[in-house]
Amino acid sequence: MFSKQIIPPRLILILGGVRSGKSAYAERLAVGSEKTVAFIATATDGDDEMHERIVRHKASRPQEWHTIEAPLDLISALQRAYQLADVALLDCMTLWLGNMLLQDHEKRQSDDQEQVELQISSDQFNEQALQHIEELLAIQQNAEAGKTLIIVSNEVGLGIVPAYPLGRIYRDTLGYVNQRLAQDADRVYLMVASMAVDIKSLHLEASL
Repeated sequence: MFSKQIIPPRLILILGGVRSGKSAYAERLAVGSEKTVAFIATATDGDDEMHERIVRHKASRPQEWHTIEAPLDLISALQRAYQLADVALLDCMTLWLGNMLLQDHEKRQSDDQEQVELQISSDQFNEQALQHIEELLAIQQNAEAGKTLIIVSNEVGLGIVPAYPLGRIYRDTLGYVNQRLAQDADRVYLMVASMAVDIKSLHLEASL
């Protein structure tokens, strides 16, 4: 008799620019798995336009999917997602980090030494964000066999340098977050005009 193959927990990272097809591709992967799915939503409806976007996106997802609203606490959200389903789709890391940055900035906004505090905040924010990612990865690595986490994130480092400090902090930290996620991911897809390129498979270590 053949023993049943045990599939370890997997992490899939999907990167790309705005309107590159990231979310649609992630959803196709989730649907194609034919497994139960929990959708971790990080967006907040801070204005009417974003509210309409959230409503449209939610209506477009399969009705049988579970939805978990998690603008900040990804750890509890992933734990809950794996209680409900075999596939967790986190969309997206970009909005989650923006939520964290706004929360951090609001705490420091009343300080008189703004520029000094922004520099301190940059280091502390990087550390805070990456610590959260380490905790998220620990949950993923210790998940039950067959569980899959799909993460959507933007590649924001290809444009011009932001003209304001918060923009530079955000861009840099998201770059570090994406690097850390890609390091542990089983697959890393880069979306270009709705086409997915498996850059993890193409990656080669530097050598002379």
